[in-house]
Amino acid sequence: MPKFKTEISNFKEGLWSYHVKIPEKIFKQLAKDGNKRTICQIDDHKPFHGGLMPDGDGGWFIMLNKEKMQKYKVALGQEVMVSIESDNSRYGMEMPEEFEEVLAQDIEGSTFFENLTDGKKRSLIYIVAKVKNIDKRITKAMIILDHLKANEGKLDFKMLNIAFKENNKF
Repeated sequence: MPKFKTEISNFKEGLWSYHVKIPEKIFKQLAKDGNKRTICQIDDHKPFHGGLMPDGDGGWFIMLNKEKMQKYKVALGQEVMVSIESDNSRYGMEMPEEFEEVLAQDIEGSTFFENLTDGKKRSLIYIVAKVKNIDKRITKAMIILDHLKANEGKLDFKMLNIAFKENNKF
């Protein structure tokens, strides 16, 4: 697993903010098979799944959101030790057990889910994974599959959010 020292950086403008830059040599090593999904570890903290993102100037980075910055107690400009390896998992992130179970029990919904792009699958997995309560994770997973079935596999995040809100009324 490649390791390197770098500092927490940020982009002055645009969509992305905090990130760690990936040295070119390490990027080439990781992306040689075309897979840009990684498992990254900052210092001795719990590893996380992330994607190698282009910076627009020929370089690459891994994004750190505000939640990770706070959780890892790191700050802009701080030097950190980064360990990184290719992520060869099925979805490029950890699948919640509850979502797996709902997919296993709903063949039609599972088929629609598997036909989505990898990025959309990860977005839906993240929506379920961020919920702490087990019952609510199951409910979110079921709402997602019901949404996909009702829309013949087409994902509309706006409509999906309405379905989540409707469910919260009960």
